Amino acid sequence: MKTKASIPNEDLKAIREIMERSSRFLSLSGLSGIFAGLCALAGAAIAWFLILDFGQVEYNEFIEDKAGIFNSDLWLYFVLDAIIILIFAALGVVYFSQRKARKSGLKFWTDSTRRLLIHLMIPLVSGGVFTLILLFNNYIDLIASAMLIFYGLSLVNAGKFTFGEIHYLGLTEIVLGILAGVFVRHGLLIWATGFGVMHIVYGTVMYYRYEKYGDNKLEGNL
Repeated sequence: MKTKASIPNEDLKAIREIMERSSRFLSLSGLSGIFAGLCALAGAAIAWFLILDFGQVEYNEFIEDKAGIFNSDLWLYFVLDAIIILIFAALGVVYFSQRKARKSGLKFWTDSTRRLLIHLMIPLVSGGVFTLILLFNNYIDLIASAMLIFYGLSLVNAGKFTFGEIHYLGLTEIVLGILAGVFVRHGLLIWATGFGVMHIVYGTVMYYRYEKYGDNKLEGNL
């Protein structure tokens, strides 16, 4: 029987990768992150240029006008904008991840996929419910903060089932969420940074590291 010391390094690496593939969702594409970020930036642009009328309705005035918030259609447009972004971003994640799985010869739906979704959705759904509570209680100024923090928690929670970069993206979102809670007047800008810019940055890093110049490398994610 071979001991660990007698197993060649190449075999150890192969065993290591097999174990990693069986326990982690490796079909997540960096392109899906880039696409989600672009969707978020588009949604933020719509919110600023259309909903807020090219800045004629100041964001800080909007969130401070709590008495009349439900007498305005603005909040409804914001909600619809966010829902459309979520739908397009989710479709992009599925499309690009399925495409990567086919190219890599991996199954898209596995036990790892199921575990990832469960651990992702628990904080995400909780955050969605909490955001609705804030909305209907007129705590509009904290919505951007809550969305970023709960989304960050969901990524940290799911990070152990996929690439390690997701964990750090989650921590980044949490920090931005705290900043959005402190600097509420800049909530829309910070929201766009978290859901838009950071997705593009991390998506680009993952694409070049694991897809363009790498073959699903796992060394940095153990």
